Amino acid sequence: MARVALCLAVTGCTRAADAHVPAGAVITLAGSTSIQPFAERWAEEYAGGRIIVQSGGSTAGIKAAHDGTADIGMSSRALQPAETAGLVETVVARDGIAVIVHASNPVRALTYAQLRAIYGGTIRNWRQLGGPDAAITVITREDGSGTRDAFEQFVMGASHEITASALVTAYSGGLRKMVSQDPNAIGYVTFSQLNPQVHALAIDGVTPTEPSIASGAYRLQRPFVFLTRGAPQGAAQQFIAYVLSDAGQRIARAEGLAPVTIQ
Repeated sequence: MARVALCLAVTGCTRAADAHVPAGAVITLAGSTSIQPFAERWAEEYAGGRIIVQSGGSTAGIKAAHDGTADIGMSSRALQPAETAGLVETVVARDGIAVIVHASNPVRALTYAQLRAIYGGTIRNWRQLGGPDAAITVITREDGSGTRDAFEQFVMGASHEITASALVTAYSGGLRKMVSQDPNAIGYVTFSQLNPQVHALAIDGVTPTEPSIASGAYRLQRPFVFLTRGAPQGAAQQFIAYVLSDAGQRIARAEGLAPVTIQ
């Protein structure tokens, strides 16, 4: 596998075009930090042009698509009605949001009601859930994160807010590290970021897996969306077609996403 380049939010990440790629075929993607590493993987394998991938969050990606400052905006959350005008949405993969605890935590399953109570601040001790007598360290993502937006939509609902005492981090990787280092922590990350240092909980009896995400049985999931101002055309359309091809979707599967166009 080709090495994935580190990508800074300001400078972005560039894949040099192959010698046979037509000059001027440059495609800029911007937005969701959750989609960013997958976009970089697609860019590594794409032979149809030079790809620039920039992060900044789903809200920034939606704005970039609206403004035309990116050929393709990336969003890992559903768009609000006021954000959809003039944009065409293409779902390129589906991602589960795994609720994680430290690998040593004996709690292995929660209901949505229990998870809501933890993040709402009414369940504060693991003992209330059959675990050790220890205060729960609640960790969440920052405002504007597509992962947080999806979590709030599916878990908290419109009438509940995440407790003000929750620790906040800007990146899923940082959140996973915090949980891996705190036996009493709970957090949530994109499914592809699971590793042996953390454990993904079953929610309402369903564990996040590719089949459960693809089928919808695992409800805590969200689409990965590419956004274009109007119907995609030219180089942008060709790149999206590649991502949705069998080759592009096999990359999605290999990287931990649920593909949308192949079984």
